[in-house]
Amino acid sequence: MSIKERMRKVVASQAEIEADEERADALRSVGCTPVESLANRSRASVSGVIRSVVLRPREGVPALEAELYDGSGTLDLVWLGRREIAGIAPGRRLRIEGLVCLVDGRRTVFNPKYELRPRPGE
Repeated sequence: MSIKERMRKVVASQAEIEADEERADALRSVGCTPVESLANRSRASVSGVIRSVVLRPREGVPALEAELYDGSGTLDLVWLGRREIAGIAPGRRLRIEGLVCLVDGRRTVFNPKYELRPRPGE
């Protein structure tokens, strides 16, 4: 490790350290693409941690929305017709697959296929 890398780690904020850890974990997931590299209207696999979960109806239909963070950016996940999903909660690690689209300028995947991953220490 170079002196520059060591100094960066010494002065890094907690958010930068967490982002580095998430990026490293996502890179270890075979076949996953960093959120910052996702192209609109493309199929992708992404691994990260859920930051938030909200029930937000869309045109009268229940919709469970979650924000997935991988250290490079955030991806909105939307399950239409669902009020809750067991295991989908803030802090949970997740690997998803689906079609990425832009909704109001944000990368979004509707009804993604997902796999719950163990939390650190599990």
